[in-house]
Amino acid sequence: MRRSAIGLLVGVMIFAFVGLLFLQVNYIHEIVTNQNEQFEDAVKRSLFQVSHSLELDETSQLLKDQIIRFGKKGNKSNSTIDNILVKNQRQLLMKGSDKWASQPDFSMEDSISIQYSGTIRGAGKSSLKSLSQSMQESLYERYYNSENLLSEVMMRQMLKSDERPIEERIDFKQLKTQIETALANNTIALPFQYEIIDNNRNIAFKSSDFEIVDPKKVFSQILFPIDPASKLYTLRVVFPTKSQMMLSSIKFIIPSIIFSALLLVVFTITLYIILKQKHLSEMKKDFVSNMTHELKTPVAGISIAGQMLSDESLITTLEQSGSLSKSASFNKITRTITDETKRLQFLIDKVLQMSLMEDGRSITKIKELDANDILLNVAQVFDIQVEKCGGSLELELEAVESMIYVDEMHFTNVLFNLMENAVKYRNPDIPLLLVARTENVDDKICISIRDNGTGIKKDNLKKIFDRFYRVHTGNVHNVKGFGLGLAYVKKIVEELNGTIKAESEWNVGTKFIISLPYIR
Repeated sequence: MRRSAIGLLVGVMIFAFVGLLFLQVNYIHEIVTNQNEQFEDAVKRSLFQVSHSLELDETSQLLKDQIIRFGKKGNKSNSTIDNILVKNQRQLLMKGSDKWASQPDFSMEDSISIQYSGTIRGAGKSSLKSLSQSMQESLYERYYNSENLLSEVMMRQMLKSDERPIEERIDFKQLKTQIETALANNTIALPFQYEIIDNNRNIAFKSSDFEIVDPKKVFSQILFPIDPASKLYTLRVVFPTKSQMMLSSIKFIIPSIIFSALLLVVFTITLYIILKQKHLSEMKKDFVSNMTHELKTPVAGISIAGQMLSDESLITTLEQSGSLSKSASFNKITRTITDETKRLQFLIDKVLQMSLMEDGRSITKIKELDANDILLNVAQVFDIQVEKCGGSLELELEAVESMIYVDEMHFTNVLFNLMENAVKYRNPDIPLLLVARTENVDDKICISIRDNGTGIKKDNLKKIFDRFYRVHTGNVHNVKGFGLGLAYVKKIVEELNGTIKAESEWNVGTKFIISLPYIR
C-alpha cells in the first residue's frame, strides 16, 4: 500500500472517530447540564417552601399565643353572647329542620325575635327593633376589636420575633422531616446533609454527618427574610450522592461509549499492524538488497575457481611461468572453493536460525561452561583480525564466579557477532581499541564488549535488536550484513535467561553488556 493511501486512510478514520467522540461528549454534556439545572431548580423550590413553612409555623404559633393571652382578658358579655348564639343555633337546627331548610336565609331580627320570644313576647315592635340594633352594634364592636388584636399581634411579631433565639423559632427535630417532605414534593429522594448558620457564619445547628467537600455544590436558603440583615439565618443543604445520581442518569449511553472505545482499540491495532507491516516490508527490501550483495562475493569466488579448474591452459601457463606448481594451484583453488562454500553455508545457517526462532523452537543445548574460557578463546581468534586493521584487543577477566549454563556453539557465536561488529564499524580515522571484560555484579556475571568505533545514534539505538534492522546508509553498502546478527544475539541471550543492553555515543564508541546468572 502506498504511503499516500495509508495517510488518507488514517486521516479519514481519525476524522470519523474525532467526530463521533465530539458528538458523544457534547450529548453527554447536554444531558448532564439539563439534569443539573432541573435538580438545582427543584432544590431551590424545596428550600423556599421550607423557609415559607417555617414562617407560617412561627406566625401561627404567635397568633395562638396572643389569642390565648387576650382571650383571658376579654369581657364576659361577649362570651355570653357567643354562648347564646351557639345554643340557639343548635335549637333551631333541631326544631323544624324541614321548615327552616325551605327558607333561603333569615335576618338578624328574626333570629333575635326567636331567641327572646319567651321573655319579650309582650313587647312592642319598636322594642324588638331597638334590641336588634343593639345586637348588631355589639357584633361590629367585636369585629373591630378582633381586627385590632390581629394588627397588634402582627406588630409584636415584627418587633419581637427577630429577638427570639433560633432554637425557639425552629423545631430542629421537625426540620429534617420538613426538608424531606419539600424535596419529595419536587421528586427528589436523595440523602442530604444540612446546617443552619447565622450572618457571621457561626453554626447554629447542623446534622451529625454534615460535611462540605465542594463549596460549589452547597444549596443555600435564607430563613425569615423579613428579619434585619444582621440577624438573618441561612439554611445550607448538600447532597453527597448527587454525582452518582447524575451518572446513573446517563448510564444508558455507557454501551455506546464501550463500543466506541472498542472501535478505537481496533483502529489503533489495525493502524499499528499496517505501519508495522510497512516497516517490515521496507526492512525485508533492505534485507534482500543486502543478501544480494553478500551472496555475490562467494558466488563470484566459486565461479572463478570453477573456471580455473575447467581451463587447463590457464594451469599450464601458471606452471610454465614457474609461479605455481600444479599441486599448489589445485590446493589454492580448492581452498578458495571451500572457504566460499563455508561462507555461503554460514549465511544460510543464519537465516535458518532466525526462522527457527520465529517458530518458537529452542535451538540451544545447555551445559556448564566457564565464561572466562569462552571469552578467552574468542579473543584469541579475533586478536589477529584486530591487529590486521591496526588496532589492539584488551582482555580483562575479572569475574571470580564464572561458571554458567550456556550453549557453547551459540554463545560463542554471540561473542563473535559482537566483536565482528566492533571491527566492521570501526572508526577509520583512529586505531581500533576493543576491550572484552568479565566481572561479577550481585548474583550475575557481566560480559562486556566495548569499542571506540563510529557509535550509534540514540534514535537508532533502541531498534538495533530488531530483525532486519540496519542503520540506513542509502545505497552505500560499505558494511556487509543482513540486520540479523544483533537480533540473533538477543534471542540467544534471552533463551539463556540473560539480558543484553547497548550503550553508545555517536563518534565515541559502543558497549554491549551481557548479564547471565552464574552457578554458585
